[in-house]
Amino acid sequence: MTTPNFIILYVDKPEQSGAFYSAILGQEPVEASPTFVLFVLDKGFKLGLWSRHTVEPAAAAAGGGAEIVFALDTPNAVDATYANWAERGLEILQTPTDMDFGRTFVALDPDKHRLRVYWLQQG
Repeated sequence: MTTPNFIILYVDKPEQSGAFYSAILGQEPVEASPTFVLFVLDKGFKLGLWSRHTVEPAAAAAGGGAEIVFALDTPNAVDATYANWAERGLEILQTPTDMDFGRTFVALDPDKHRLRVYWLQQG
């Protein structure tokens, strides 16, 4: 079976988006150019930020049609991340909320890609 290990987001300004993700991920990219930025995360998972103006074939999709999801260990960690991201000025679509699966909130990156943070309730 093939296992995905890389996601690419089409962004307006890769360098600006790279700075955004560097701040929320707490690490620097391994590659950065005016048209592409690459992060290598835990277990080798990669996040690429490619200029929507140079990707080939041209992409028609814009942000908001999917989510990047960040799993945290506790509901307090969800609240702390929310406070940090709100303080940084991220646009918040959903404030911390208890849902049937656990605690979650949703923010947007500069290109309107949805970022969901959650804690999975056990049992």
